[in-house]
Amino acid sequence: MAVIVVVDDVSDAGVMIKRILERQGHKVTPFTEEEDAIKHVAKGGTDLAILDIKLKKMTGVDVLAEMRKSAPDLKVIMLTGYPTLETARESLKLGASEYCVKPIDKEELESKVAEVLGL
Repeated sequence: MAVIVVVDDVSDAGVMIKRILERQGHKVTPFTEEEDAIKHVAKGGTDLAILDIKLKKMTGVDVLAEMRKSAPDLKVIMLTGYPTLETARESLKLGASEYCVKPIDKEELESKVAEVLGL
């Protein structure tokens, strides 16, 4: 299964996603700090990043751009409670594969993760 990083400024959201995806057999590491997640991905071995659009210091799009520097093939799913066409376009332009709207729907998350990872 996949090694997944979740970046959300609300720790409960990251923990919930971790629980859902670990039941599917994935190894999930949640982060609330953008810099920690970027450094973790730079070490290599991460298959998928799930990024919230609204974070503490940066946007999810900014985090995606930073992660792309060290992991150009990283698969990405963006999360948002505030979906707009602009953020969707920007995320997809930077290589996000999918977009999920909060509150997270368990089945939708599982199917999008499986689809993005080609499982």
